[in-house]
Amino acid sequence: MSRKTVLVTGGAGYIGSHTIVALAEQPDCAIVSADNYSNSSAKTYDRIERITGKKIQHMECDLSDAEQVKALFGKFPGITGVIHFAAFKSVPESVAFPLMYYRNNVNSLINLLETAEKAGATDFIFSSSCSVYGNISSLPVNEMTVPGKTESPYAFTKVIGEKILQDFTAVSKKMKGISLRYFNPVGAHETGLLGELPNQRPNNLVPVITQTAIGKIPEMQVFGSDYGTRDGTCIRDYVHVCDIAGAHVKALDFLEKNASAKKYDVFNLGSGSGVTVLEAIQAFENVSRRALNYKVAPRRAGDVEAIFSDSSKAEKELGWQAKRSLREMMESAWKWEQHLAAEGA
Repeated sequence: MSRKTVLVTGGAGYIGSHTIVALAEQPDCAIVSADNYSNSSAKTYDRIERITGKKIQHMECDLSDAEQVKALFGKFPGITGVIHFAAFKSVPESVAFPLMYYRNNVNSLINLLETAEKAGATDFIFSSSCSVYGNISSLPVNEMTVPGKTESPYAFTKVIGEKILQDFTAVSKKMKGISLRYFNPVGAHETGLLGELPNQRPNNLVPVITQTAIGKIPEMQVFGSDYGTRDGTCIRDYVHVCDIAGAHVKALDFLEKNASAKKYDVFNLGSGSGVTVLEAIQAFENVSRRALNYKVAPRRAGDVEAIFSDSSKAEKELGWQAKRSLREMMESAWKWEQHLAAEGA
């Protein structure tokens, strides 16, 4: 079997690093990573090596700079597949700084597609998001659901990104693409050696929970208690990050091994059930046996009331499904947070 080379952009980030671990388990795969470390650290590659026993080739690169992207492909020739995670991803930050999000998230994708095709890459996996659906009254959502109004510039960059990839692959002679719409990746690697570690104060719920429990954050806020949900707080579909990582391996294999695969396709990645913010807090408290210090705050701009997934298409066509429970998500996230505390991080 010929050896493939896969570029993982944003490979030092949360989902990217876990996907590198999953790829490293594949015997026929060489891995290259690129990251600008705007919300991550190069130390992540040391963590990956501790888990996998493999050194990952990597390069610091700002993908929104076309010349840097060309240098990346020049340094690592022979890339056949690209998994594109690198993007700004904070909903409230995108509301405050929309141009920064459009400039970074859209330009980086265009630069990457242009250069990857010229370099001979044939398979492209795009990190999308359930935020493309906006506020939807009919749940769960599937890939045929007509999206509502996107609630943030971040979400709209994912809508734009999907459309760019769809249009590009339609006219490309060799490139095929898949957009994976994640719901809410949470948790950490089972070893406790790898997890979510944003450089800034986290916006995602689970790291906020664990950092509050460990004492890094004195008090967490629950944004909104007057939504039309069972306890008034937002509903999300949480899925373990290692399950999400495994989906990328399957999506890449699907493109590589199916000559009849569509030029472009979309798949939801979720657990299929919705959990409220207060239910997530309770699940963590049950695991950690700690009471969280939190208060209810006003709604946050850009937040969707409720969203959860019908992921049956991914199960049928990719052979993927979410396997790990909410308890496992919270246990692994807490194990990671305790590991960081032991490291003094």
